[in-house]
Amino acid sequence: MNTASYRDVHWTSADGLALYARVYDGPGAAAPAVLCLHGLTRNCRDYEDLAPHLARRYRVVCPDLRGRGRSARDPDFKHYQPATYVADLAGLLQVLGLRRVAIVGTSLGGLLAMAMAGLTPAAVAGIVLNDVGPEIDPAGAERIRGYAGRLPPVTSWDEAIKQQRMVFGSALPNLSDERWAAFTRRGYRADADGRPVLDADPGIGEALRAQPSQTADLWPLYATLTGVPTLAIRGETSDILSAATFERMQREKPDLERLTVPNRGHVPLLDEPECLAAIDRFLARLNYAA
Repeated sequence: MNTASYRDVHWTSADGLALYARVYDGPGAAAPAVLCLHGLTRNCRDYEDLAPHLARRYRVVCPDLRGRGRSARDPDFKHYQPATYVADLAGLLQVLGLRRVAIVGTSLGGLLAMAMAGLTPAAVAGIVLNDVGPEIDPAGAERIRGYAGRLPPVTSWDEAIKQQRMVFGSALPNLSDERWAAFTRRGYRADADGRPVLDADPGIGEALRAQPSQTADLWPLYATLTGVPTLAIRGETSDILSAATFERMQREKPDLERLTVPNRGHVPLLDEPECLAAIDRFLARLNYAA
């Protein structure tokens, strides 16, 4: 793990929830900013490799969405939905004084990136969509609905690693034991007795299952990204972003940059050499002037 330093930033949502982000200040306040958004049941620690890499050139902001990591759990699970997250993120950018950012979004984070770019294109220099697009494959959606917030408790870190291998093993087939241990520690935290517990509110899964099983049509939102530079990354065996959707994304947006990552399903970890190279090239060509 890259151990570049970051500072803790705390802010309060419009409805009074205490929220948290890591901020890697990089070269300084004048550096362009990159906002990194994690997936549904994950947290900002998923960017412990990418964020320090980017921080050599950029200010990097990695929030915990409400209900995850060091952000407070919401007493009403119905608030775990995109409109709330987007409002929370707008508050964070205001607190940090950031008027224009690039966004790297993994899974749910990518959907939020599209929403933010569609709502306020002037505030978004460009977006990286990590294994997500305007159409969600029903097979993957049902898989996630099945496990989110429902994994049984574990009593040791070895059990936690075994549980993560069970859930994500097919998507991450070639990880070393060391990388599985690091991946697991990013998704769990130790409780008062030192036992690992998932670092996400089970209510997130309840909110997901309370929604209609048929996913929303996001192609109209995608169409609003005409002027927003976009890099789309797909895991070769993804069950969330199908190959057919990936091809249609290119047809609908001819200037889309794309990368397929071998030996990855949902999702690439963004520490893969080809991902780092593609993200570096993409971010370097963006216009960050507000």
